[in-house]
Amino acid sequence: MDDDVKVLLIEDDQAAAEMYRLRLAADGYTVVVGRDGEEGLRLATDEQPDFIYLDLRLPGLDGFEVLERLRADAATTHIPVIILSNYGEPELRERGLKLGALEFLVKADTTPAQLSTKVERSREASAIPSADSTR
Repeated sequence: MDDDVKVLLIEDDQAAAEMYRLRLAADGYTVVVGRDGEEGLRLATDEQPDFIYLDLRLPGLDGFEVLERLRADAATTHIPVIILSNYGEPELRERGLKLGALEFLVKADTTPAQLSTKVERSREASAIPSADSTR
């Protein structure tokens, strides 16, 4: 369907990626998974997702570099990005937000169900169609 909401999850931990993917898909979202920074950037450009969840610790390019490149590219600068990391140090949070992340979530404090809630809240604040509107 053309109105499907597409979420890109850039996450190198396969178990975590699958857990988040399953929950988002169950809530009606189309989910694409990038396993490292380079693949995530390519998918962001090629797939033009409506929303991106971005891990910080990735093989190759780390999440900060990915975020910088997303914001520097006219094709991806508009895509909302939420950092989803195991690390919650204030300096990391501050850096991510300064680079243009919409929000910074710590995995240990975030349930998979909350990821869908964040997409919906972002959708309501912008022009992203609702997953429910496609049913």
